[in-house]
Amino acid sequence: MNFWGTLVNMLPSTLMIVAPILIAATGGMICERAGVVNIALEGLMVIGAMTAATVHVFMENAVGFSIPLALFLAALAGCLFSLIHAFASITLRADQVISGTGINLLANGVTVFFCQLLFRMDRTLNPRMGMMPGFGGIYPTAWLSLLILGAAWFVLYRRPVGLRLRACGEHPQAAASTGINVLRIRYMAVLVSGALAGLAGGCIVLTQDIQFTVTTINGKGFIALAAVSFGRWLPLGILGASFLFGASSALAVYIVNIKFLQFLPSEFFNALPYIITLVTLVVFSGKDYAPRASGQPYDKEKG
Repeated sequence: MNFWGTLVNMLPSTLMIVAPILIAATGGMICERAGVVNIALEGLMVIGAMTAATVHVFMENAVGFSIPLALFLAALAGCLFSLIHAFASITLRADQVISGTGINLLANGVTVFFCQLLFRMDRTLNPRMGMMPGFGGIYPTAWLSLLILGAAWFVLYRRPVGLRLRACGEHPQAAASTGINVLRIRYMAVLVSGALAGLAGGCIVLTQDIQFTVTTINGKGFIALAAVSFGRWLPLGILGASFLFGASSALAVYIVNIKFLQFLPSEFFNALPYIITLVTLVVFSGKDYAPRASGQPYDKEKG
């Protein structure tokens, strides 16, 4: 098969991988636009993946809509779990990076604990099938991710609440002086981010790996976080960054069909998404693209 034919065949797999990264990155963008860094995307995706897999296993034969229900409850679980990050980083004004890292560590332990309780092993049972691809072999999650990104763009740049949210991430004291409730806006952003991360985790487990294990997410939350930075905290930017990361992951599977790249070991392409993540973090670490108050706790007593 020629190079272009291989790229065409890669498209459904690429979109399958891109979708959850884009959904999680959209949540991360919203959160950071409000001034809160959500390092916890990885852990929230783990919670969502475990929730979706568990619900699907138990409800697959009971109801005819177990997959939509699993995705909804995955988003709800991510939203509720993100309350920990919101309370610590907004109400208690704790270091946002430490809070998010703690949630990542907690999520791994909590999910394994519940899997042991429910299934007597460190993973969920295997359901009969996961989500089925639609027309052209493209999963519905691809269209869902684009819908979520479009909705985020519309709210952030075409609605008053989006202007208020962005103001809280740029200059919260100035926003508060105009009557904006900075704490409420930031809580809302963190909860939305948690819901989208949970949904992203559910999308992964129902399309790429229908059985939840401790390696199901495997760093995709950090890739989504890097996509936010690489995409300069802009909807179109994170779309391109997510597609880049997804395409590099899909390439590892299809490398055997591209003759002029076959001299490279497949391990190189397995590592490529993470290499790109590190490179983009280094390249953009010194750039002034991030919201000015991102990562800074808001103290309403300061002028």
